[in-house]
Amino acid sequence: MFCGLDDIYCVFMGTLDNLSALMRQYGLTGRSTNEALLVIEAYRTLRDRGPYPADQVVKDLSGSFAFVVFDNRGRSGSGAAVFAAQSTDGGVPLHWGVAADGSVVICDDRAVAKAGCGRSYAPFPPGCMFHSEGGLKSFEHPMNRLKALPRVDSEGVMCGANFKVDAFTKINSMPRVGSATNWAATWDEAAI
Repeated sequence: MFCGLDDIYCVFMGTLDNLSALMRQYGLTGRSTNEALLVIEAYRTLRDRGPYPADQVVKDLSGSFAFVVFDNRGRSGSGAAVFAAQSTDGGVPLHWGVAADGSVVICDDRAVAKAGCGRSYAPFPPGCMFHSEGGLKSFEHPMNRLKALPRVDSEGVMCGANFKVDAFTKINSMPRVGSATNWAATWDEAAI
């Protein structure tokens, strides 16, 4: 399913089990809405107003899905942005890699991803989201880092990586108010 609105485009594959509830949450009750338009509205909310972290917004999507959003304008004119996610069940295939020119390729066709990316091709990790400004992150376990594990093809050649949640490595967060910790000195720049 494809949809475009205000220079934001979304390709959505799969289904959302809670589409009606999400339509009400995002104020889309008066229009004919499909999953792709809902994802665009959720993305615009994150980009423009952001009351919730991106991982919470994606976690609220219930069902078997994969989507790719292309925002031609990005956040406050910072240039084009890409946002993609795949449900935790991995039921809808999504593949990605890096093309020869350095651009990220994300698509549902394994053969296209493999042909365009060569050895950097890999299945997109289920339960994860990717944003061109923030990189890859698990929306199921947002406080844990992802660990890249080398992927070996059927011929024994290393190609791409599979990503797994590292249960033992946490992303630093801001300490609670009143903490004696100087969080400004210990904040992890990679987490920003």
